[in-house]
Amino acid sequence: MGALKEKDKEKVANIFKGIEKDVRIVMFTQEMECPHCEMTRTILEEVSGLSEKLSLEVHDFVAEADLAKKYGVDKIPATTLFGDRDYGIRFYGAPAGYEFNVLIEDIMDAGKRNPGLSEEVMTELAKVDRPVHMQVLISPT
Repeated sequence: MGALKEKDKEKVANIFKGIEKDVRIVMFTQEMECPHCEMTRTILEEVSGLSEKLSLEVHDFVAEADLAKKYGVDKIPATTLFGDRDYGIRFYGAPAGYEFNVLIEDIMDAGKRNPGLSEEVMTELAKVDRPVHMQVLISPT
């Protein structure tokens, strides 16, 4: 059984018509999947199948530890999004509930190659001259 209802698939597929460029979704799991890995994989398989602009790669966190390290992935389930480069977008945990909408919006942003920020903000961000590690915790409570 799938993770998404048919009406939700139709809505998301319609949203994805606005994707301008290819987006690569990369998931890290492990052979003996963690509690939320199976759900995450199912969601990502269904989502990536809703547009020809999307592709999904699934990698083993343990067996492909070098690749996980290269992408800065240190826990699973992990979902990363790539456009023409690595934007640093990482999701940890299942992109379900409220987080599902964030995943869809980020896929759209990666597909447009435009973060939707004003020119003034982009100018200020360009002044950052060292790596910045930012984490956001999303919780409905």
